[in-house]
Amino acid sequence: MTGTSNGATSTPTDTTENTNTNRRQPFPQGFLDTISTGWAERPESAPPERPEAPFAAARRARVSAEFPGRRLVIPAGDAKQRSNDTDYAFRAHSAFSHLTGWGADSEPGAVLVFDPTADGHDVTLYFRERADRTTAEFYANHSIGEFWIGPRGALGAVAVELGIATAHVDGFDEQEGDLVLDEDENLTRVVSELRLVKDEYEIAQMRLAVDVTAAGFDDIVRELPSIIEHPRGERVVEGVFHRRARSDGNGEGYDTIAAAGPHACYLHWTRNDGAVVPGDLILIDAGVEVDSLYTADITRTLPVSGRFSEVQRRVYETVREAADAAFAAAQPGVPFRSVHAAAMDVIARRVAEWGLLPVTPEEALDADLGGQHRRYMVHGTSHHLGIDVHDCAQARRDMYYDGLLEPGMVFTIEPGLYFQIDDLTVPEELRGIGARIEDDILMTADGPVNLSAGIPRTADEVEAWIADARG
Repeated sequence: MTGTSNGATSTPTDTTENTNTNRRQPFPQGFLDTISTGWAERPESAPPERPEAPFAAARRARVSAEFPGRRLVIPAGDAKQRSNDTDYAFRAHSAFSHLTGWGADSEPGAVLVFDPTADGHDVTLYFRERADRTTAEFYANHSIGEFWIGPRGALGAVAVELGIATAHVDGFDEQEGDLVLDEDENLTRVVSELRLVKDEYEIAQMRLAVDVTAAGFDDIVRELPSIIEHPRGERVVEGVFHRRARSDGNGEGYDTIAAAGPHACYLHWTRNDGAVVPGDLILIDAGVEVDSLYTADITRTLPVSGRFSEVQRRVYETVREAADAAFAAAQPGVPFRSVHAAAMDVIARRVAEWGLLPVTPEEALDADLGGQHRRYMVHGTSHHLGIDVHDCAQARRDMYYDGLLEPGMVFTIEPGLYFQIDDLTVPEELRGIGARIEDDILMTADGPVNLSAGIPRTADEVEAWIADARG
């Protein structure tokens, strides 16, 4: 782009008619002569340091200690195309946000770089500085121009807020031998394992995410009459929760599951296009991601009519019994996998009592030859939770599934029972019933704390919840 004598710019090549889109029009000379003038001075007040900044600095120090003498590159990632010239909402890579403290307002294309020094690393956050209004980027670039998408962070302001040195991304030079996140297995593992134990700031954010999610579930229960009336009531559930997630948070941490009737037997039903019919159950698995990008992950199963049938109650309370057994098994110093084992013990014994197993519960629970009960619950009982809904996924098995529970860990407990509508191994009265209860658990030195315990859990509590909402 060539500047004109009065500081305005000539028409940039990406705005002329010979590009790959016919929607862009050339700018007349009068526009080019005037667009860069007549703007008020921008206030440059110094922002305060964010509360997450010292925690992110401590995390960076731990990563630095793992890779002495190595240059580390942690990209935020770029916007991803949804269709044609529209993109999905940008969300930075979780490791990038964890190490910078930059959450929902982080910039696409940003890069965090650890340059080795004699005693550690100099760390720099590179990103695209906001454009001066004398440049064509300001008004012509629909992806990053402030005339299109609004103000972006200034280098100086972000440096103060995050407590980290910043520089324009044009100055970043990727070098041979760099360890790049998602390209280097060791770096990816380290930043994943770093999140296994949450710090004080992370725990506060998890509590916030759970609280906002609880409000979203209350919204759904209040809206049940209108949900029932709509032919695609599952989608209304999704919309009601989305309103809360966007008004009080950044959005959802994952696609909401609103699974009514037989759809509740599909573990990741996100089509959400079915009716919500009185007499059925509806399984709702939803979590709010707050602005720091930490997310809750909670499931409740509701009787649409407000009351469980006898069979529904039996299934639901068995799931709750399994959840309570898993919670009791979750103690500091025990293997993480023991949480799942405790839930499975209940599931196996109950479905055996109902005559659904061709073997005894003990045979079903045999690690090598059993598993018959898993037909009705094929997923695991727990996963780590945090800035990712399935957090720490690249950690080594001996630190995750086979690791020991420690204070500061946050994880789910989510047993379920799912009897497919066409499953001939179960009585007809069970077919089409699916139930799951999922809570978010914080491990402390004194034992587990259920962060989502305030959301009704027992069958009686759920019925009272719905009744109170209906007045």
